[in-house]
Amino acid sequence: MTAALLGVGVCGSRPVAIGRAQLFAREPTVVTEEIDPAQIEAEVARLDAALECARHHLESVRGQIPNSTPLHIAEFIDAHLLMLTDSALVDATRDLIRERSINAGWALQIQRDTLVEVFDAMGDAYLRTRRDDVDHVVRQIQVFLSGEPSAQSVSASDLKDRVIVADDLTPADTILLRHRGICAFVIEHGGPMSHTAILARSLDIPAVLGVHNATHLLRQDELLVVNAESGTVLAGADESILAHYRKRLVSADQRRHRLRELVREPSTSRDGVPVVLLANLELPEDVDAVRSSGASGVGLYRTEFLYMNRSGLPDEEEHLETYLGVMRGLDGIPLTIRTLDLGMDKQVDGLAGSSGSLTNPALGLRAIRLCLREPGLFVPQLRAILRASAHGPVRLMLPMISAIAEVETVLGMIAETRRTLRRQGLPFDPLMPVGAMIEVPAAALCAGGIAKRVDFLSIGTNDLIQYTLAIDRVDDSVNYLYDPLHPAVLRLIRITLSRAAESRTRVSMCGEMAGDPRYTAILLGLGLREMSMQPASLLEVKEVVRSCDVGRVSNRMDQLMDRLDDLTSAQLLDAVNEVAND
Repeated sequence: MTAALLGVGVCGSRPVAIGRAQLFAREPTVVTEEIDPAQIEAEVARLDAALECARHHLESVRGQIPNSTPLHIAEFIDAHLLMLTDSALVDATRDLIRERSINAGWALQIQRDTLVEVFDAMGDAYLRTRRDDVDHVVRQIQVFLSGEPSAQSVSASDLKDRVIVADDLTPADTILLRHRGICAFVIEHGGPMSHTAILARSLDIPAVLGVHNATHLLRQDELLVVNAESGTVLAGADESILAHYRKRLVSADQRRHRLRELVREPSTSRDGVPVVLLANLELPEDVDAVRSSGASGVGLYRTEFLYMNRSGLPDEEEHLETYLGVMRGLDGIPLTIRTLDLGMDKQVDGLAGSSGSLTNPALGLRAIRLCLREPGLFVPQLRAILRASAHGPVRLMLPMISAIAEVETVLGMIAETRRTLRRQGLPFDPLMPVGAMIEVPAAALCAGGIAKRVDFLSIGTNDLIQYTLAIDRVDDSVNYLYDPLHPAVLRLIRITLSRAAESRTRVSMCGEMAGDPRYTAILLGLGLREMSMQPASLLEVKEVVRSCDVGRVSNRMDQLMDRLDDLTSAQLLDAVNEVAND
């Protein structure tokens, strides 16, 4: 009898995998006990020994990463190596051992809980998932403290064509297991923005995450079908079901080859409408992926990584050198740099008022609000972006705009920064475009006024959908409500596009919706002509663009907009796709 488990699917070019389950129980045993004061230094030494073992393990994993692996994947390991020396984790744990006379495992768990509480309070969904870093590093140390078998003993076995079933995986585990030949992951925790999800996409591994109790419901060596496209895991499938999915595997391989042929083809619809396809850039090391995708430029370069895993703020020169390095890698294609999108609750040494708690940090002091509150944090980045513009095509983009007054204030700061640079004799492009992100309903409803003051708009659908529908997209108890095709969301997108058109202001979209080929025809029908996405999604979107009749789709969307309240998302997709490829 076939049984199905549900979760959140993550897939690149491989949406399906078939393999036998390899249960991977990772939780080490944490012993909680008080110790005699005479044992304190010995316990600190035991912690230090576990830290050293964890460091050797991570360095070994890093050394095993093949040269063909995307460079940014090593950054996950580097971040964890850095955390092994972070005072907030290591020194604080040593202090707990000494102050409370408790064993190392207990002290480490207490400090883990303290740090995770800080991350859980963060308003930015991406930063909130960085709690994974803390969990993964602490678990690795606990493994060596407990003396239990580590991930190495599991990953060293022959895992070819196995489906790893686990409560969670560290980046080190994920990389090791991938290069042992595993074919898919089924994970109890995590979501589309977790480390495992990011790595699964980068390594092209089908994965289903958030499958609660998977390690208890699935059996060792059981044959599984992992459908990352639908977020389902099938156990006990009969031969007819297996035959169906084996055919899909063959089709997926053929499709990957066809897509690669589109890299140098123009992104033009069947009826001759040009569509600009850009790539999102997470880290400088992702530049090669952007270039190989055939993207026309970078529509979103996130700069938050410059502030992470460090004890102080990056200065102007560090910003500038980082941006110039990315520009050299892009070899002349445009780069859109988003100014920092951090929340007040992100602890950054040297930033006044960076501590404290908020009732709802998602609605608090973050992104452009934080930058206007802390010009000492913001101005060095503005100066660096302007100086970088002297060396190639650069655009500056402002996140989390909710009022026209914010735009005017920032434009005033940029004008003053330009005057200062002129006085100092530092070159910059005086015509560097400045744009604003449309991420909250207020900004969409005021898009006309914002568009008149900036050079371009970019719709950030991740937050726009979240704020419009009042749901946390990384909370698996409510993320089923996250619907990009909700009538309110589509109306806000249409309002943004139509108001911007009145002032002939360019509009892009840089949220996950832009990179999902299911929605490409609808977005074209709404009037969108520029999209930015993860590099791995670009060719699939280009394929839809090239097969689509934009004129017919636009007419159909005009007809459907008045009926949105009466249509389900599936009915809307069917109605648009019916004419898109006809």
